[in-house]
Amino acid sequence: MINMKELFTSSVVLRSEQNRLMIPPNPPNAERLNSQMKAMTVIHGFQYGLPDSEIGHKWHIPDPASQRLTWNKPPKNILIIKKIKDASLLQPFKDLCRFLSEQQKMIVYVEKKVLEDPAIVSDNSFGPVTKKFCTFHEDYDDISDQIDFIICLGGDGTLLYASSLFQASVPPVMAFHLGSLGFLAPFNFDAFQSQVTQVIEGNAAIVLRSRLKVKVMKEHKEKKIELRNGLSESTVRLTKTKEKEHGKRVIQYQVLNEVVIDRGPSSYLSNVDVFLNGHLITTVQGDGIIVSTPTGSTAYAAAAGASMIHPNVPAIMITPICPHSLSFRPIIVPAGVELEIMLSPDARNTAWVSFDGRNRQEIFHGDSIIITTSCYPVPSICFRNPVNDWFESLAECLHWNVRKKQNHFIVEEEDY
Repeated sequence: MINMKELFTSSVVLRSEQNRLMIPPNPPNAERLNSQMKAMTVIHGFQYGLPDSEIGHKWHIPDPASQRLTWNKPPKNILIIKKIKDASLLQPFKDLCRFLSEQQKMIVYVEKKVLEDPAIVSDNSFGPVTKKFCTFHEDYDDISDQIDFIICLGGDGTLLYASSLFQASVPPVMAFHLGSLGFLAPFNFDAFQSQVTQVIEGNAAIVLRSRLKVKVMKEHKEKKIELRNGLSESTVRLTKTKEKEHGKRVIQYQVLNEVVIDRGPSSYLSNVDVFLNGHLITTVQGDGIIVSTPTGSTAYAAAAGASMIHPNVPAIMITPICPHSLSFRPIIVPAGVELEIMLSPDARNTAWVSFDGRNRQEIFHGDSIIITTSCYPVPSICFRNPVNDWFESLAECLHWNVRKKQNHFIVEEEDY
């Protein structure tokens, strides 16, 4: 495992020599983007980049489909994320666990609450297999430096949950479509043994799904937030980091899909100011605003009328939610910028913010939300390649541009 401080001095992702990034000369925020990219070469025992044949002319634009996964050492510890309370996933979960622990001889990590399912507890034949597992609790145990590889069984929510467990570097994630939508899960479970074996052997394409690094700076003194298990926020380890900055309480998140700021239960318009690199660019008056990654552009942002962005595009999407304006259109800004969102001084009410649908909290006057592109993306295993998988998901899950074809003209022969 490489020390995180050393990662910023390591070679740049895409195997680019001496900071030879595939971008035009002197682009905006190039220095910042370079520093973010430097962290992503060797993490969790694997590296990802382009084959040597793709590194040619200095300003050559590489084909994203040629980005491959290469293990520096064979993966040993694997985390299985299973959708909770879904009986249809029990058999696939058992088959996968047996295959990994008995045939592949891997160490399997499973969340404790998954094994507490009565259907698993009562299965005596599966008991000897579960005794080999390493278990953890989300709110207590940090396994971020122990996992080499992640497999998700369920829908897109399982991938979002896996992302939330890793607030720094993320191991490669392989997602099987066993849920409702499955836009981010390109694999079917029918041939899971051969597909998992190929990934373990390093024969796989990969797409780096950028995340947002979000800081919530709280000025006021909050009461302790009660969690579902009855514990207060200050007594458990949540999937976020806390610190103090400029006298304010700071909570930090890594977000894969989107940050949503909305008016909450209030009947008044949301009224928030949006700053880009310290300059006020607009004031949002409406139900709220969505700040999303390219991966999140096909989620809530798409429902709010935004464009859909391929995950390989380095960008941040800003989408208003029901703005009280006829001219407020969604915009795309470069990945290297810093956004700051806060209540307008004359706002009539507070706002609420959530992160990938989790950790919802109230924002008051004096609080601010600072958003930048994280240097820790989610490396997602592709079924074919990043381009084909994305367009297939658009067609199959969202039915993009589905329309009955227009009939051609039928030309009748004229009688002479």
